Amino acid sequence: MTMKAIVVLIDTLNRHSLSVYNPDTRVLAPNIERFARRSAVFGNHWAGSLPCMPARRDIFTGRLGFLERGWGGMEPFDVTLQERLTQGGVFSHLVTDHYHYFATGGENYVQPFTTWEFHRGQEFDPWVSTVKPPDMPASHKGRVNAQYERNRSLLASEEQYPTARTFQSACDWLEANRDADRFFLMVEPFDPHEPFDCPQEYLDLYGDTYDGPRYNWPNYGANPEEEEATAHLRNRYAGLLTMVDRRFGKLLDTLDRLQMWDDTLVVLTTDHGFLLGEHDMLGKNVMNVYNELAHLPLLVHLPGGAGAGRRIDALTQNIDLMPTLLDFFGLPVPASVRGGSLLALLNGQQDRLRGAAIYGYFGLDVNVTDGAFTYFRTPARSDNQPCYLYTAMPTAFRRSVRAERPEDVACGAFLAGTDYPVLRFPAGGAGPELGHALLGRKTQLFDIRADYLQRRPLDDDALEARMIRLMVGAMQEAQAPAEQFARLGLDPACAADGSGGEAP
Repeated sequence: MTMKAIVVLIDTLNRHSLSVYNPDTRVLAPNIERFARRSAVFGNHWAGSLPCMPARRDIFTGRLGFLERGWGGMEPFDVTLQERLTQGGVFSHLVTDHYHYFATGGENYVQPFTTWEFHRGQEFDPWVSTVKPPDMPASHKGRVNAQYERNRSLLASEEQYPTARTFQSACDWLEANRDADRFFLMVEPFDPHEPFDCPQEYLDLYGDTYDGPRYNWPNYGANPEEEEATAHLRNRYAGLLTMVDRRFGKLLDTLDRLQMWDDTLVVLTTDHGFLLGEHDMLGKNVMNVYNELAHLPLLVHLPGGAGAGRRIDALTQNIDLMPTLLDFFGLPVPASVRGGSLLALLNGQQDRLRGAAIYGYFGLDVNVTDGAFTYFRTPARSDNQPCYLYTAMPTAFRRSVRAERPEDVACGAFLAGTDYPVLRFPAGGAGPELGHALLGRKTQLFDIRADYLQRRPLDDDALEARMIRLMVGAMQEAQAPAEQFARLGLDPACAADGSGGEAP
């Protein structure tokens, strides 16, 4: 029997924009609906580390990284999916326009693939090179950027958009390897990540009549705009998602034509969501990790369509993708992995993988859900101490990780999951190692069965104590550094002894 696997990771794919999860959505995504009919639909799938590159490190290593560090390269001690597939005789190929892989802070993600292909032009990608400054919009809302203006000058037709080129490249690769066996193809379009840029025909689908200043790239934070501009932004996101869906449909057409559904595992998911005015906020990173950001879509097609149409409500996370793929190819799962194989849920061998899922950004809140409740836990102290960043690859988002006082940086085998020596940087407050302030956050508890939109925080000491115990237990399972418990004001003994969990 031939064995092939494809993962389509669509960045910033809002779960509530998909009809398979939200029948009331106005977003047109008929090809995702088409794929859902062939697939099992996971209803309780959650993020781990946020945002883009931290999520990918989770996916490729099967373990959570946000309790140790934030955005950065793959660590030399990481045991990766790509390397284990190669060792097991599985050819791996990545096709993407996600330029963060090729910027500082994205080191060693693509290199372990057998081959990879990069399509240029998204966002700040330093692609189009003109010394003369580009023309900038006369007026705008939100963000503008000179490099983006250079790049978008080459997007004269939909086929020239990086997302279109990425999906076409994936189709071409499948055509060229139609008779191959034991391969893994990863398809990663950056869209519908902002800026929300798409041909006018897609905006027309949503009756967009906005005639104000250009607004396709919101700043992160409180929403400063009137409803007209916010509605336009939502239309732009919807239009871009519809364009992505059309291109995803080309990939499905290729699978149809090559008759690959009987021997191919196909996964569709994302890294995180995006706020488009919900909670009076825009973007991500600088607010509590609401469901719109952390509750993610996950659709899985098994070879032959086994389990198609099933709804699986077991609690899953992005760290489960690595062990799932290794399991599918009959390869052993490394001891470092903290995720579990989804195949055990899909084939009925198990009905759960975990009782709680934790998620968040490095150095900010830690969040936990059991699928019925969510709990946001903010730092106990205003200076966010104690907090350390651990890395042997000291890069972050387009920069290096540095300390104001080099003498404060230590080196040693500080991490529970490895004996590899790492650098330990002090981190705290809203300093450069974190990248985002702690402004406006507060510890909150929600019943997401009765209040999915998280508008009515609960005041329930007994329930909060239970969620704290779940959080502590999940942090221990993730091998969190000891100071993370102190930073959050948690007693690490509470998960075992049943106590409330607040540190004295």
